[in-house]
Amino acid sequence: MPIKLPANLPAFDILTNEGVMVMSETRAARQDIRPLHIGLLNLMPKKIQTETQFARLIGATPLQIELSLIRMTEHQTKTTAAAHMEEFYRPFAEVAESGDKLDGLIVTGAPVEHLPFEEVTYWNELQQVFEWTQTHVHSTFGVCWGGMAMAYHFHGVEKHMLGEKAFGLFRHRALQPASPYLRGFSDELVVPVSRWTEMRRDETEMAGLATLLSSDEVGPCLVQDEERRALYIFNHLEYDSDTLKQEYDRDVATGAEIQLPRDYFPDDDPSKPPANRWRSHAHLLYGNWLNEIYQTTPYDLAEIGR
Repeated sequence: MPIKLPANLPAFDILTNEGVMVMSETRAARQDIRPLHIGLLNLMPKKIQTETQFARLIGATPLQIELSLIRMTEHQTKTTAAAHMEEFYRPFAEVAESGDKLDGLIVTGAPVEHLPFEEVTYWNELQQVFEWTQTHVHSTFGVCWGGMAMAYHFHGVEKHMLGEKAFGLFRHRALQPASPYLRGFSDELVVPVSRWTEMRRDETEMAGLATLLSSDEVGPCLVQDEERRALYIFNHLEYDSDTLKQEYDRDVATGAEIQLPRDYFPDDDPSKPPANRWRSHAHLLYGNWLNEIYQTTPYDLAEIGR
């Protein structure tokens, strides 16, 4: 089954050309199916790129998905056209006031990891979002800084600054292969990493969070918060093949101090196009997450959170 997107959302044409099954709202209305309602709270500067990356993954399952794009109420992005935000995004305050409930919510990362959580301009509202998920969302998926923020809000787990940026492809191990979220995973896999901070495994596990994927070099990657019906992933399986290259080229152009992304460019040559070695596990992870939602969420959305 396809993912339902507005026909004029940029991701609609991009994913259609890639062969992803996409359905317009008009066509979806003709089907007598209860779709899974998934929200994307997009905190990234490149909104269109990020919404396309996640729509690609959650649109690849046999389930019909209805994707809702959400933004922080007062925070105004400077990198995405206001017309795009006005047409496709709902402010969180409007979502909360409506009483709408979601089968799943993805909270993306944000380029604010150098700041203490409390100094982020929208931190108070983001805390409201996290509390709202406990009564209005069946399962929440926090990504990179979004996952760190949720672990901090609910469990007081601190993030720690790194001496240098963890940047590139790092080998990870599946620690709990029987987990439904790791169904079909290899014992080892490479995962794109791009962050200046880390969560430490001893601290996340002391807080009661189960480690599903971890790296000896860059620490825990995917943890499960069963109490809060949530997953937190601190790295970026959703990245496109060239996302790390875009970050590297950006920093080179601005003169920022940056190392080559590890194990990413063939022969460490930035002129050679990188090969994607994580795509299959990205689809497995988000497909498994959606399957768990489908198996456990109430048919009546109103029952979520009760």
